[in-house]
Amino acid sequence: MKIALFSDIHANLPALEAFFADVALHKPDAIYCLGDLVGYNIWPNEVIDEIRRRGIPTIAGNYDFGIGRSSDDCGCAYKTEDEKAMGKISIAYTNEIVGDAQRAYLRTLPAHIRLEYQLNNEKLNVLLVHGSPRKVNEYLFEDRDAKSMLRIMEQADADVLCFGHTHQPYHRVLNSGSEDANHYRHAVNIGSVGKPKDKDPRGGYVLLHVDANSGINYKDSIKVEFIRFEYDVEKAAQAVENSPLPNEYAAMLRNG
Repeated sequence: MKIALFSDIHANLPALEAFFADVALHKPDAIYCLGDLVGYNIWPNEVIDEIRRRGIPTIAGNYDFGIGRSSDDCGCAYKTEDEKAMGKISIAYTNEIVGDAQRAYLRTLPAHIRLEYQLNNEKLNVLLVHGSPRKVNEYLFEDRDAKSMLRIMEQADADVLCFGHTHQPYHRVLNSGSEDANHYRHAVNIGSVGKPKDKDPRGGYVLLHVDANSGINYKDSIKVEFIRFEYDVEKAAQAVENSPLPNEYAAMLRNG
């Protein structure tokens, strides 16, 4: 089975449209969205409508959670005063332009999606979250201590944990088993469709490959394929510049 996972569109309609064109070429068996449909650009309604029209199972990102409740807090954990000031403009603007039907949709999105497979006479649990299983806006960066990452996955009963939120893709394989019995767990950050933060402005997503031989005892039995695609970055950046949003968000799109 080939599963397409994408996240963090952030109201970037040109990126979402390019994603749909690209993912269609790979013909996945299933597709899931890991949240943060809105914020930072001018097309929150159009992005939500496209996801809904296609019937894509979607979980709530931290931005979706805030906008769904008409909150002025997106749970974004901004560090500097400048970031906080820009963030206030973004969430106020998004709250202003998002439609009632779209807001109601965001409010009802689930917190996570669990896929349970029965392969090789054993279970394989795939857990889809936005930030982490513990909190929608917890950042799971690649350099997180291995023991901490394992503890999070073990407590969530996740053999494969897929998430977004940091906008920085990676795949880590950790062994929580013993010397006599391996138990490999996979932590997969799927990156961002509409607001990458890894110095590559192209959109990104993941194809997760699960087959009849996949399991917890073999390190390479789960294949994670990172896909990058071109989109009209300039169109998205200029849309920011022609809106009340801070121009810094346009620069972030251009620079990745």
